[in-house]
Amino acid sequence: MSRFMQIPVFRLFGETAEFPGVVHHERIRDRALLHDWRISPHRHREIVQILHMENGHADVQIDGEEFALKSGEIVYIPVQAVHGFSFRQGTEGGVFSFPVTLVSNLPSASADLQAKLSRPLRAPVGKLLEMLLSALDDTFRQTGTFQSYQLVTLAQSALVAVASLAAKESEAAQSIGQRRMSELDALLRHDLNVTRSIDDYARQLGITAGHLNRICREATGTNAGSYIEAARMVEASRLLAFTQLSISEIGYRLGYEDPPYFSRRFRQVIGKTPSQYRAHFLT
Repeated sequence: MSRFMQIPVFRLFGETAEFPGVVHHERIRDRALLHDWRISPHRHREIVQILHMENGHADVQIDGEEFALKSGEIVYIPVQAVHGFSFRQGTEGGVFSFPVTLVSNLPSASADLQAKLSRPLRAPVGKLLEMLLSALDDTFRQTGTFQSYQLVTLAQSALVAVASLAAKESEAAQSIGQRRMSELDALLRHDLNVTRSIDDYARQLGITAGHLNRICREATGTNAGSYIEAARMVEASRLLAFTQLSISEIGYRLGYEDPPYFSRRFRQVIGKTPSQYRAHFLT
């Protein structure tokens, strides 16, 4: 049996019964106490969840990513995401579970809103979402003729608030990524004649090599190594076009000690050999 098929699938954690009503809410402690404050990795095929950390701490795993969830934060778990928690004893908060149909039936739901709710999110709860989750909690514990309608309205409002938080997080990450790319470009402008590794550039930027790779992929679609090499080849193109330096010397200046290797890499990146590229400017 494949590893994919071995991942436990629950409607609620540890349960196989039908989903209990329109919306479900429970306190973290009520569920976590039953499992020694550890919820092992599992997934839900038919529900999405919002976990609100009111006070405490949890180490969270979602689809292979690990992070710490702190007081005043929420984590949104989309359908099918594999997730698990290790809570600090005494942690307080709530877990809100919604049928996935509440996402697909959002009024006038745009493709972008649906996309935001298809990915996990960790973010500060924010005043609006905190108010909506509190109202959901209150409504869930009440009874009344129109309770289910109130729950649906509040739940969909909470999900739209989550999508809004996701949009803000995405914009912030993009802004930070753009700043990092500008800083990398500045380093490259001054360092094209020095052989530096991805780790070297990442260290100068105060981030990890993996983070630098992610930023480059998001900004350009290529990894950091390819982006750095492309910058060197642009400089090589300038030197070929506007100087009389030999091809070997240009390669040496850009950190390539093996001239044939430099020529091969130039052709792969630019599409022409250094000689062919230079000949274009001599005609």
